[in-house]
Amino acid sequence: MTVILLRLFIYLELDVEAISMSFNPKHILGIESLTAEEINFILDTAQSFKEINTRQIKKVPTLRGKTIINLFYEASTRTRTSFEIAGKRLSADTVNISASGSSVAKGETLEDTAKNIQAMHPDIIVMRHNASGSCQYLADRLDCSVINAGDGMHEHPSQALLDALTIREHKGSIAGLTVAIVGDITHSRVVRSNIYCLNKLGARVRLAGPGTMLPPGIEKMGCEVFNNLEDAIRNADVVMMLRIQRERQGAPLIPSVREYARFFGLNGNKMELAKKDAIVMHPGPINRGVELGTAIADGSQNVILDQVENGVAVRMALLYLVSGGEKLKGE
Repeated sequence: MTVILLRLFIYLELDVEAISMSFNPKHILGIESLTAEEINFILDTAQSFKEINTRQIKKVPTLRGKTIINLFYEASTRTRTSFEIAGKRLSADTVNISASGSSVAKGETLEDTAKNIQAMHPDIIVMRHNASGSCQYLADRLDCSVINAGDGMHEHPSQALLDALTIREHKGSIAGLTVAIVGDITHSRVVRSNIYCLNKLGARVRLAGPGTMLPPGIEKMGCEVFNNLEDAIRNADVVMMLRIQRERQGAPLIPSVREYARFFGLNGNKMELAKKDAIVMHPGPINRGVELGTAIADGSQNVILDQVENGVAVRMALLYLVSGGEKLKGE
C-alpha cells in the first residue's frame, strides 16, 4: 500500500532506483562532502516534491510515524517555518524548540540538551546553532539523523540547494553560468555552501564586498574576488545579494549603512551591468535600501519568493532522504 501511495504522490521511481543504493545519507551536514551527482539527485527529488505543494490538500503519508525536532538556537523565520511545513506535508510529527524557551536559557549544554531529546526517540533533529561545527558535534554523538540548518559561519546546505534549484528552474542549467555573490562574505554561511554547490555544478562564482568583509584566501575555494560591485556583476547571469551580518560581527566593519548602500547596494542602474535576463536572489531577510533598492526588490528580475517556495520542496527532499527514502518505497 505504501508503495502505491508513494507512486501516486511523487514521481521518483526511475531516478531513485538509479542512485538510491549509493546515496542514502544518515545526515546532511554540508555541501562540501556531497558530489555533483548527489546534489543533482537532491534537486531532482525536490523538483518531484514541488507538485505536492500545489495541491488543494498538501499532505502525503511518506513520513507517517516519524518524529522531527527543529532545534533552533538562533532566530529564524524562513528556514524553521519551511522545515516545519516540509515535515508536516510529509505527515511527520514535528516539534519546535528554541533556545530562549528551553533549558538552554538555564545553562544546559548542547550535548545534554541533545541527549535528553534523543531519550525521546526522535528520528531527525534539524538544528541551527551559532557555533561552527555544532551539527557535526551532534551527529557524532547521537543515533538519530541530523540536518544542518545553519551552523555559525560554516555552512547552510539547504539554502544552497534551494538556491541551486531556483537557478536551474530559471536558467535551465547551472553549468557555465556566472554567479555574483555580493555583501558580507566573511560572516555568511550561505556563501560557503553556495561556493561548494555552484562550483560542483559547473558555475563560475564571483564574490564582492568591502575589504573588511572579504576573508583572506577566500579565492582558494574556487572563486574570483572583487572589491567593487560593478565589476563583480558585469555580464553576470545571477546576482545574489547578502545582508550585513551584524549579529556575528564585533566592531563595526563599515563607516555607515548609507555608505555601504552607496557602494555595494544594488539598484536599477547597477543592475544594467548584468545580463539582460539576469536574475536577482537574496537568502533573506532583505534590508530595503541597503543591499537592495526597492525597484530591484519588487522588480521582475527578483526571484526571492521562488527561493522561499523552493525551500519547502528542498527540505521535504532532505527529510525524505535521511529517513531512508528508498527503504520507504520498499515497505
